[in-house]
Amino acid sequence: MKFFASLIILFAVALAPGISFASTLSVSPAAGTFIVGEVFNVSLLLNTEGKSVNAIEVSLSFPPDKLQLISPATGKSIMGIWTSSPKFDNSQGIVKLQGGIPGGINVNSGLITTLSFRVKSVGDAVLKFLDSSSVFLNDGLATEDLEQTYSGVYHLVLPPPQGPIVSSLTHPDQAIFYQNRSVSLQWKNQSSGSDGYSYVLSDEADTTPDDASEGIKTSVSYGGLSDGIHYFHIKSLRGGLWGGATHFAIKIDSTPPAKFSVNIIPYSWTAVKTPAIQFTTTDTLSGIDHYEIKIVSLSAGLSAGIAGTQEEFFIETTSPYVSQPLELGSYDVIVRAYDKTGNFREKIQRMRIASNIFEFVNERGLQIANFTILWVWLWIFGGFVILILGFLALKIRRWRFLAHRAYDKKELPGHIKKQLEELKKYRQKYGLKALLFVLISASFLSFHQVKADEIRLSPPVVTTISQDISNEETFYVGGTTDFPNTSVIVYLQNLTTGATLSETSESDQKGEWFYHHPAYLSAGDYIMWTQSKLGDQTSPPGPQNKISIKRTAIQFGFSRISYEAMYLFASIVLLAVIFAMLAFIAFQFYHGKKKHRILQKEIREAEESLRRGFAILKRDIEAELNIIRKSKLNNSIKEKEGHLLKDLELVHQRIGKEIWDVEKYLD
Repeated sequence: MKFFASLIILFAVALAPGISFASTLSVSPAAGTFIVGEVFNVSLLLNTEGKSVNAIEVSLSFPPDKLQLISPATGKSIMGIWTSSPKFDNSQGIVKLQGGIPGGINVNSGLITTLSFRVKSVGDAVLKFLDSSSVFLNDGLATEDLEQTYSGVYHLVLPPPQGPIVSSLTHPDQAIFYQNRSVSLQWKNQSSGSDGYSYVLSDEADTTPDDASEGIKTSVSYGGLSDGIHYFHIKSLRGGLWGGATHFAIKIDSTPPAKFSVNIIPYSWTAVKTPAIQFTTTDTLSGIDHYEIKIVSLSAGLSAGIAGTQEEFFIETTSPYVSQPLELGSYDVIVRAYDKTGNFREKIQRMRIASNIFEFVNERGLQIANFTILWVWLWIFGGFVILILGFLALKIRRWRFLAHRAYDKKELPGHIKKQLEELKKYRQKYGLKALLFVLISASFLSFHQVKADEIRLSPPVVTTISQDISNEETFYVGGTTDFPNTSVIVYLQNLTTGATLSETSESDQKGEWFYHHPAYLSAGDYIMWTQSKLGDQTSPPGPQNKISIKRTAIQFGFSRISYEAMYLFASIVLLAVIFAMLAFIAFQFYHGKKKHRILQKEIREAEESLRRGFAILKRDIEAELNIIRKSKLNNSIKEKEGHLLKDLELVHQRIGKEIWDVEKYLD
């Protein structure tokens, strides 16, 4: 009964509508261990899951520092046509295949091709299908059917030792990268006794030492090695015969990850109180291990970066990181990218959480998205607009004045004058900074009797320090100490006044410390240095760091007015002036137009009256001329006719000129 029930279930599943399986790509073998210098084959397989496919595109990646593709084989394959010859790039670690299958094919484990790889170095290698890989159904529509790909992971090792057994106290694991660029190696024979050893350090995995003995010592040290993979090769001499060689890999990565940027979403200057923080980078050798982040408030009274919490140190995170709600103010977002050997790269991004009214106003200019219009250009543009509007206002005012003067003889107003102020320059002077070092040196002289096994403290290492801060942003500094739970004394000296303050911070279990000054510093230049203190021991002073605090706020007693508030006020004044001038122009234009219409009406009436008067005068003169012409002409009558004609012409010209002058005056 159970057998028949199982058959019924399988039959129902097979016939159930909407249930289908997509094709898969895989590699064979999917795992394995291979020796450096060895060549092994990998097959690319296709499973169509009961469907018919007729075209395949394969893109495969491999680590070029560990594997070298000798050649892709295209002989035995389910592919009937290679639409393009197989391509591979050993410098990039990419293989690309593209072909078709006339009539289609339905296979469980169809061989696409066989790849031959040579092992170059030790480590783990992954063969991975890229997202550009595709499988197309034989349905006439080129429907993509690839659902899943299966990668291959291979462990690459050196050949088993044929000579002395080699070990290292500094780099014990041949598969792991280490920061230390100095390596110490030891060896011993598998059987007792040796007449000498020959060894060499190279960048090749299969180098064989020469037959010249280096002596019978059983250890060697190398210093200052470059980043990358080095190989130690050694063989021993016994009874006049040289034995087989042993190869030992040394991996060094002392370089931090690549430089990267930190992006604030939506923008680094925003009214959004929960911005998202994006970051990513790469590491060529050991690879990225993890990221850490810290948000430091630059506003006095907020000792932690996150509102309502006390975040002392960095926290491990991934990108994107969405912060908890932040208070209004400036912040430094500090992101550290660690590689697998502990090297890290740090990036600091300034962020401002502003109220809506200040969202687009900062000390540099107007912020539009991630683009800033500098104040200098804004003032130039605003001044240019005001000049144009002023010129236009004067022209319209003059036009109205002329129309008004033509109406009631009023005079024009006077000119508007502007005045500009110059910014004051601040003197900078250098303060004293050597007194503290003399006192510290004297204190160390008094402790000259130190036990041989007593630990000597080193100064704290400064890895993080606030940059480009102003007198409305707080100062912070952080780093590491040699030992956990160590007191770190931070000294800060004002070079203008010579005043020095000292504060103490404690390092955590990992030796990391962080100090955040609780108040604003006055504008000027400072020097900062640190000391470690553990019990009664005090380290020498650490290196000095010069800090410049720029002025971006004006202080009146305990009140502070930020420049952004002043800039906002100045921007409002600028806009008010522009709108006032526009209103003035509109007012002048309206009243000028009104006067203009009244004058035009009166001119038209006057012109009509003049024309009527001219017509009447013309009629009378012509009537008198007709009378004169009918009478007998003599010299006196001819002279009178001439005067009448001249008067008629003069009256006509005078009336025309006056009307033209008035119309020109109004225009």
